[in-house]
Formats: sequence, structure tokens, C-alpha cells
Amino acid sequence: MTRDADPLHRSFRPRAARLVCLPLAAVSLALMVGLAVGLPAVTGVRLGWGDRVGFVALGALIAWFLLREAGVRADPDGETLVVRNLLRTRRLAWAEIVSVRFGPDRPWVSLDLAGGDTLAVMAVQHADGDRARGEARRLATLVARHSGTARDD
Repeated sequence: MTRDADPLHRSFRPRAARLVCLPLAAVSLALMVGLAVGLPAVTGVRLGWGDRVGFVALGALIAWFLLREAGVRADPDGETLVVRNLLRTRRLAWAEIVSVRFGPDRPWVSLDLAGGDTLAVMAVQHADGDRARGEARRLATLVARHSGTARDD
């Protein structure tokens, strides 16, 4: 079995965030387009083209943000962990990851890095309950598996 076929190496993705954000993105965009088109007809309020474009642009911005939230993920392979959060994507060698932290006081998994920094992994979110705890354990298992040395130090 290759590493890529190993179930431990499947992608990390939030469940609740996708279930909420994807439909909400569509509703937000549709609502803002509907307001831009239908508000003048229903209320008699005169909207200029700038106002209408503003409504649509706001809806598009809200939808973009929600799609980014739904698209957070972490992709492990044999050499690296690629973490895609809301605004940044970061590639980490397994050796850079010192520990995995997750608990009731954390909204998502946090990685302690060798350089002293921490990195949020928004792909494993507390809102997913027991599933998130299992995914945090799976990530900790991957870190332990890939960070071991010949001397196991």
C-alpha cells in the first residue's frame, strides 16, 4: 500500500463549516442580487447603477468569504502537510511540527512549530464534535509517525 492510499493520509476538511457556508454563500449572493433588481420595483426607491453594483459586490464578497471558509483544508503526504486556511496556504515539512494541540478551549487544531510559532489548522474545527477529536488524533498520529528518527529522539 502506498502512503497516498493510506487512510491516515486523507485530507482534513471541516464538516459543519461546509454544511453551513456553502448554502449560505448561495443565499447571500442571491439575496443581494434580488435586492439590487427588485428593491426599486417593490418600494419605489430609486437606485442608481452604483447602488445596484454595490449590492451585488457586497453579495459577491460575502459569498467569497463563505466559500473560503468552506474550502479550508489540510493535505498530508509523505513529506509535507499543506494547510489552507482562510487567507494563506502554508506548506510544512513534518519535521517542522513539534506538537498538535486541541481541546475544549480551542476553536480548531493548533500546531506548535519548531521555530516557536503556532499555526491554526482550521480544517479541524471544534464545531465538528467527536469527529474533530478523532481528526485531531489522526493528525497527531501522522506527526508522530513522520517526525520519528532512527534514534527516536
